[in-house]
Amino acid sequence: MATYSPSAPVTGLGRGGDVPLPPTGGDGGDNSGSNFPNYGARLRRARLGLICGIATVSMVFISLTSAYVVRQGLPTYDGATNSYVRDWGLVQLPWLLLGINTALLLVSSLTMELARRDITRRTALAPLKSIPGIALEDGRSFPWLGVTVLLGFGFLVGQWMAWGELKARGFFIDTNPDSSFVYLLTAAHAVHLAGGLAALIWASITSLLHRPIEGRRIVVDVAAWYWHFMAVLWIYVFALLTFAR
Repeated sequence: MATYSPSAPVTGLGRGGDVPLPPTGGDGGDNSGSNFPNYGARLRRARLGLICGIATVSMVFISLTSAYVVRQGLPTYDGATNSYVRDWGLVQLPWLLLGINTALLLVSSLTMELARRDITRRTALAPLKSIPGIALEDGRSFPWLGVTVLLGFGFLVGQWMAWGELKARGFFIDTNPDSSFVYLLTAAHAVHLAGGLAALIWASITSLLHRPIEGRRIVVDVAAWYWHFMAVLWIYVFALLTFAR
């Protein structure tokens, strides 16, 4: 009768005598293996951070809106007449300049989306280039990101010109409460948009430096969604200054 006896532990295998260790899985963080970064996890974390940033900016403008609406109905005590008077005033906005600025920002949002889709497509095709027998055309794509940067600068220049037009019409920051809020709301939006513009410039620099396309995609993707938010936020500010008067 055959009997079973446990085999001795293996101490060597192959020429080198070392047992090859199985590949270790990712740690749930940045690595899906031992050498390859998990760009999907990084992109999800970047988008989560973006959502938190958008929520913070939204709260700022909600607070400014509340102050804007409440201040319209508050009278001010006039010491000369010993009575409360309404000093809200009415600002003559440069509608043409603001309309042109709105068009520039909306077009830049479109070009930003085209840039995001372009780099997403190129990131998906990048692994195929390493497969033998598959040849992909290296055609140069249109510089949508650079066009977006130029349109963003155009919007900021247009806002500067709109503020100059307000001053030419005699409306300064301290002219009346309405003019103060006009400068405050538009300047707050311009500052936040300048932050998005800095992200676009950084994305352009990473492209010129030929950084890994997966990392560039993360920067462009997050910057694109933030830029879309800036366009929607400006439409909101423009509508607020137009109708809540």
